[in-house]
Amino acid sequence: MSITHRTNNKTYKTETPPADAPIEILNQFYWTNEQEPHVQRRKLILKRHPEVSKLTGYEPKTKWYVIGVVLLQLTVAYLLRKTPLNSWKFIVTAYVIGATANQAIFLAIHELSHNLLFKKPIHNKLFAIFANIPIGIPYLALFQPYHQLHHKFLGDAYLDTDLPTHWEGILLSNVLGKVFFACCQIFFYALRPMFITQIQFTYIHLLNIIGQVLADVLVVKFMGVRALGYFIMSSFLAGLLHPCAGHFIAEHYVLNENNNSRREFDAKKVNIPPELLPAETYLYYGPLNKLTWNVGYHNEHHDFPYIAWTKLPELRRIAADFYDPLPHVDSWCGVIWWFCFNDVNTLWNRVKRTGKEKHGTKVSCKLDEN
Repeated sequence: MSITHRTNNKTYKTETPPADAPIEILNQFYWTNEQEPHVQRRKLILKRHPEVSKLTGYEPKTKWYVIGVVLLQLTVAYLLRKTPLNSWKFIVTAYVIGATANQAIFLAIHELSHNLLFKKPIHNKLFAIFANIPIGIPYLALFQPYHQLHHKFLGDAYLDTDLPTHWEGILLSNVLGKVFFACCQIFFYALRPMFITQIQFTYIHLLNIIGQVLADVLVVKFMGVRALGYFIMSSFLAGLLHPCAGHFIAEHYVLNENNNSRREFDAKKVNIPPELLPAETYLYYGPLNKLTWNVGYHNEHHDFPYIAWTKLPELRRIAADFYDPLPHVDSWCGVIWWFCFNDVNTLWNRVKRTGKEKHGTKVSCKLDEN
């Protein structure tokens, strides 16, 4: 069966299973035609708490913290320049200091993708190229445009590349598959988008690639190849079984008891009805937010993506009547454990919406360079 819908005077068709197909064919994603919740909640919050609008805008002091993290990574890389990569000293340092610092840099680039460090967008883009240096690869070019799509088309089957693919769900929903996924999240987030949705290549991408290659060459020239190895290992370990990496799963996976709605799901319906649809964005208010720019305030962030990390706790305080009822997790480490070893948690546990673009269609997602 094909679903036809019109958007901006254009007609799109998406192939879906027949309504009477068994649940195995319908697959186990939470398919819905309901709109994502953040736009509506933002309107309601602004209507009831108009003072929230005063919280929007960039946070100028963030750049100093980011510079400090970059200098920390450069210093540690210099100190390890003569240490073997396979030594315990090198690996433990890369895990404890390097992975934590690079996770902070990943999420600093996330803040920069929303233009929350400088007033002018172009300054955010250029600073992100500098912040990218300790990651070792041109992460900005891979992340920024796809993250814009994630916010604009949350849950869209073809435009939100944060979602696992059908084949990931099939191959990686057993215990070993989930452990592999949890250990290699950084590769899935970096490589998956290129197989799902194409984006427009801009000079910012080119500058990121050139700048990172130049930085890597200088690091190898003046500090040695082991220093660059420290950057790469730090980035890999940041997406491994690291406490801060729990946010990747905690943000949008429907975990544990929140899966109850699927057990009530009538297999003869293609779309889960709104009264059974689980929440798709989750909260974490624990201490690791201090190392990750308050990314645990994730409903607040999706509701108001142009409020900087320092003001998200104030947003939550003002609009507590909206956020208190929403589901939250108490531990990112616990999230990784529950995801891997609780049978009810799989890669299928995401809310998906019928896509508005054919798979493989090139999407114009040009970075705002003004």
